[in-house]
Amino acid sequence: MKKTQKEYSAIMKICRDLFQKKGQDYGTAWRILRLTSLTDQIFIKANRLRSIQISGSQKIEDPMEGEFIGIINYSIMALIQIEKGVVNEPDLNPEEALKLYNKHADHIYNLMEKKNHDYGEAWRDMRIPSLTDLILQKVLRVKQIEDNNGKTLVSEGIDANYMDMVNYAVFALIHLSK
Repeated sequence: MKKTQKEYSAIMKICRDLFQKKGQDYGTAWRILRLTSLTDQIFIKANRLRSIQISGSQKIEDPMEGEFIGIINYSIMALIQIEKGVVNEPDLNPEEALKLYNKHADHIYNLMEKKNHDYGEAWRDMRIPSLTDLILQKVLRVKQIEDNNGKTLVSEGIDANYMDMVNYAVFALIHLSK
């Protein structure tokens, strides 16, 4: 478990640093995005990963790591949007956004530790395409919940699915770093 904690933290530092730098470059323009837009951004990234994995080739040389980082950061942005609500004009400065990012990242990390304990680090034996498929499945679940106006009968909510997407993407990045 100590190895996972170290690897997980290193991946999240990369994601956090990129989020922070983009906040300096662009501000928090993403605050105007509705959840459906963020979900669609995650869908595009997960779908591209799956397409490349299935075909075995890519024409745009952007590395797969960048897509997984995007999934992580868009998912955390979505969690912030759930907490703060969508606005018509950016209302956070980059420092405030980073504090919210850290809060959600910490919560997701704690969830990972609990699940990792219960599942016995089964993700270590999974393959990257399986993690990609699970992310895509979670995205499709979120899209369905959004189409149902956020209502579920017996299923976990949108936020739990975004948190799972973050953890699956981090696990994929850990595998890719080997």
